[in-house]
Amino acid sequence: MPPRPALLRCALVALVVALGLTGCVSPKHQASAPTAGASSSSTGDAALAPFYDQVLEWTTCGSEQCAEATVPLDWADPGGDTITLALRRIPASGGSPVGSLLVNPGGPGRSAIDSIGYFRQVVSREVLAAYDLVAFDPRGVQHSSPVTCVDPAELDEMAAWVPDWSTDAGMAEAIERNGDFGRACLERSGELLGHVDTPSAARDMDVLRAVLGDEALTYLGFSYGTELGATYAALFPERVGRLVLDGALDPTLDSGEVAAGQAAGFESALRAYVADCQAGASCPLDGDVDAGLTQIARLFDRTRANPLPTGTDRELTSSLAFSGVAAALYAQTSWPLLTQALTKAIDAADGSVLLQLADSYYGRGPDGTYATNQNEAFSAILCLDDRPSAEPEDMRADAAEVQAVAPTVGHFFSYGGASCAQWPVPAVGSLESYEAPGAAPIVVVGTTNDPATPYAWAQSLAKLLSSAVLLTFEGEGHTAYGRSNECVKDAVDTYLLTGVAPADGTTC
Repeated sequence: MPPRPALLRCALVALVVALGLTGCVSPKHQASAPTAGASSSSTGDAALAPFYDQVLEWTTCGSEQCAEATVPLDWADPGGDTITLALRRIPASGGSPVGSLLVNPGGPGRSAIDSIGYFRQVVSREVLAAYDLVAFDPRGVQHSSPVTCVDPAELDEMAAWVPDWSTDAGMAEAIERNGDFGRACLERSGELLGHVDTPSAARDMDVLRAVLGDEALTYLGFSYGTELGATYAALFPERVGRLVLDGALDPTLDSGEVAAGQAAGFESALRAYVADCQAGASCPLDGDVDAGLTQIARLFDRTRANPLPTGTDRELTSSLAFSGVAAALYAQTSWPLLTQALTKAIDAADGSVLLQLADSYYGRGPDGTYATNQNEAFSAILCLDDRPSAEPEDMRADAAEVQAVAPTVGHFFSYGGASCAQWPVPAVGSLESYEAPGAAPIVVVGTTNDPATPYAWAQSLAKLLSSAVLLTFEGEGHTAYGRSNECVKDAVDTYLLTGVAPADGTTC
């Protein structure tokens, strides 16, 4: 994909491969009854009443229920054009839901609708018994008025592309190619492209809260979903119910700080992987940890100069090699697969397994199609939320800082300004404050060696949100709830079921 500093994906990359996508079957209409006592709009704005007071029409959708909600395309002009948001619901197994639990898997650009099987696995049975679990795709994502940009073959080319950052001409080429991508997005997506920013998506969530019949929002967000949740809290602090923000982003960081933080996070995770690999019996990495990291760096250099064959008509470039390595670092359970991939690549000059890992990261199927529009939506949302400098001297200075903290992988997190330099719609930016004064307690969860969302970000988000408490998991991998230990599970479940948050600073 176009060069970008962020690599924010679903918590368990193995599930990208394992999840089955189910489609809606012939509809069976069901009654839509709001939770007793729930408010309608309560905004005092007559222009918003049609959205806050709409009644969802739920239909049978496989073993779940589906519906669509209508929201303004432009929240500054609620009387103008509208878009639709897709929802998919697993009714509370206990039969009498206390409310709805909205969920988001991250990205930005991941489809919660298509990831509902993941949430069914990670959310505990007790919580599923108490709440209707509601997945929704944010605006611009897959099932909700999606952004569309290019064909699958063009996505293949962009994912494999290796930019030349060593010269001003190479940077200019990268900026132009990313500009072509953005212009293709505008041509195919139209006015929608300028309105898929995070604050607009957070405002949509308040409409969903109201039409689902809830006085306050109950929400579980992973990775980028934490930024979406924090933005909601900042905009609607009085409507915050029970928010769990796991794998936290600090929305006040600029793109350079994000790049440096993630590069250091992936470098640390890769170091932990190498140590684990070398302690085993069949590791292709010789010597100590530093020597092992050097061998991986040499693999990246080798594939930059001479891509590896994969047994297909696609070669493993250095961009794809890094994507494959990064994909396996999201969960410690994927480390044996990374060892297999590196063994083939280093010992046999075979890039096939690393290519499979890279494809899982991007959501590419064996037939060459992409399961969702996550890659297009990713770029569209990021380029609206933040517009970093694309001046060569600025990008080089940032790259030097990133390389200093991540000598093995820092190159792949650098020069992100090229991604959005020619983006064809204006940036929206973030909010001025994320304090969310008066909000109910919010639980921020951080993992100490999380590669994609470094633990320091969880610490800073917990400080930004005035009512937040920090729950720490000491371990590896991206996010914690549903994949770490009983201590984290019990703390989050108790909070969701009773409203009692863990003590600030609790460590599991």
